[in-house]
Amino acid sequence: MLYLVTGGAGFIGSWICETLLAAGHFVRVIDDLSSGVADNLPSAVDLIEADLLDQGALERAMAGVDGVFHQAARPSVPRSVEDPRGSHRANATGTLEVLLAAREAGAKVVYAGSSSAYGDTQELPKHEDMGLAPQSPYAADKVAGELYARVCARVYGVRTVTLRYFNVFGPRQRADSPYSGVIAKFCMNALNGDLCTVHGDGEQSRDFTFVRDVAHGNLLAMEADCPPGAVINLAGGNRYSLLDMLDELERLVGHPIERSFTATRAGDVKHSQAAVEKAAELLGFRAQTSFADGLRETLDWYRNAAGNADETSVRSQA
Repeated sequence: MLYLVTGGAGFIGSWICETLLAAGHFVRVIDDLSSGVADNLPSAVDLIEADLLDQGALERAMAGVDGVFHQAARPSVPRSVEDPRGSHRANATGTLEVLLAAREAGAKVVYAGSSSAYGDTQELPKHEDMGLAPQSPYAADKVAGELYARVCARVYGVRTVTLRYFNVFGPRQRADSPYSGVIAKFCMNALNGDLCTVHGDGEQSRDFTFVRDVAHGNLLAMEADCPPGAVINLAGGNRYSLLDMLDELERLVGHPIERSFTATRAGDVKHSQAAVEKAAELLGFRAQTSFADGLRETLDWYRNAAGNADETSVRSQA
């Protein structure tokens, strides 16, 4: 099979590419490399460097593909608050263009949704039938993408599955950006002996999910015979506070980590945990990597990357 991965040079996309290649598939990527890195991609991947809003490039990327893993996005709440129009173009408009191009190509689409769609509801775990209450422009964009996926399934017959991700982490996640995920930042800071700044009191909790499990779940979603427009949580079904995570990092690095606390960021939610029964039922998916094991592997990757790039510090990893 030939699969297209949008945003395939990025963190999750590159793991999906590797997983597809290991399963014997052919892989094409469209990525503008604004945040992704070409070196993340194995040499066997066919890379088209272009923006999703370049319709000619998107049509070329779609030619002959059997399915699409739509990962391209600006996955940042703070950045969306600063630049809501740019976030909408990348996340909502980009998704519509992918869906319409997939319609012409007759390709199935697995869409990277987000747990941010649920908002700051007090009900846990968060299940797929709950009402949506996005708290940020980014979350609203991802909900718009979900709705487009459902509508394109209903109106145009596009086979779509939305996977709602919950705080994905692991090797190759960027650690050098103000919009980086918290685990990537804290791993870098812990290795460098730098201060870890927590937004809020640190009691906020997340369903941290290891990237290898997420990549595997994407393949299961592509292969599964799901109802048209299905929406499925993809997560481990557990939750850990930021303080729990920092305590585990301290244990792994073997020295105390200095912490500071500042105001909660606009758009952030307090607690997040996924209901995972639907993923088990429809996809046969269960996360295989414990939080502790995933954090250890992630920290080891940053440590090795630091040794390869600079013996004393981790600076710019993707």
